[in-house]
Amino acid sequence: MNRSLLIIDDNKEILELLSDIFADTYTIHTAESGELAQIILDNEIIHLIISDVMMPEIDGFELCKLLKSNVNYCHIPIILLTSKNTFNAQIEGLENGADAYIQKPFSQLLLQTQVANLLQNRLKINDHFASSPFEDVRVMAHSKTDEIFLKKLDDYIRKNMKDPDLDVDQLAYHMNMSRPTFYRKIKSLSALAPKELIDVTRLKKAASLIAENQFSLYEIGNMVGYRSQSVFTKSFQRYFKLSPRDYFNSLNKEDQ
Repeated sequence: MNRSLLIIDDNKEILELLSDIFADTYTIHTAESGELAQIILDNEIIHLIISDVMMPEIDGFELCKLLKSNVNYCHIPIILLTSKNTFNAQIEGLENGADAYIQKPFSQLLLQTQVANLLQNRLKINDHFASSPFEDVRVMAHSKTDEIFLKKLDDYIRKNMKDPDLDVDQLAYHMNMSRPTFYRKIKSLSALAPKELIDVTRLKKAASLIAENQFSLYEIGNMVGYRSQSVFTKSFQRYFKLSPRDYFNSLNKEDQ
C-alpha cells in the first residue's frame, strides 16, 4: 500500500526540499499553513505528517495539539521540525503529542529513517492484528482517544455481525462521522478498508467459536454473517492462512 505524507511549512524552499527527499518513496501533499493542511486532511488519506514549528497563525505545537485531540486525525504520526534546539522546546513538542522531534538543520538520512520506522512499525502492528485470530482491535490504538474509538466500533460490529448486509454507512453513522471521514480514518489507522475490517472482525469471532467446538462450521459461518460457506472459507484462509477445517484440526492437535 502506497503511503502518503503531508508536509507543512510556510517556507516554499523547505517544502520543495522535503518533497524532493520523499517523492520517490511516498505520495506527497504539501501545505504552507495549518489551515491549508486541514483542507488536505479533510480530503486525503494521510499516513504521516511532517510539520515545521515556527509558522504564522497556527504554529506547529498548536497544530499538533489540535490534530491529536481530534478523533478524525489523532492516529496520524507527527514529526516536528524546528530550529528551536532547547530542551524545553523538545518537551513542549512531545507534550503536544508529537511522535518525533527533529532539529534543524536536519540530517536527511535521520529524517528518512524516522519516517520509515514510524510507518513500518504501524504496518507491523496492523498486519499482526489482521492475521492473528485472537488479537484485540485496540492493539492498533496509539492514543486513549483511538482506543475508545476502536472499542466502540468493534462492539458495534460484533453486536451486528449476524447481519450479512452490515455496511460502511451503518458504521459511519454509529461513529458520528461522514462516510468519507470514516473511510479515511479506518484506512489510515488500520491499513484496511472498512469492509475489510468488518470481515476481519467476523472471522476473529468465527475463530473463537471454532475453538469452543460447540457449533458446526456451517452454523458458525451463518452466525458471523456469511451467506456463502465458500466465501466464509476463502475469507478465513485469506487472513489466517488456514481453512476453518484446518484451523479446527490444528487446535485439536495442540490439545493432544
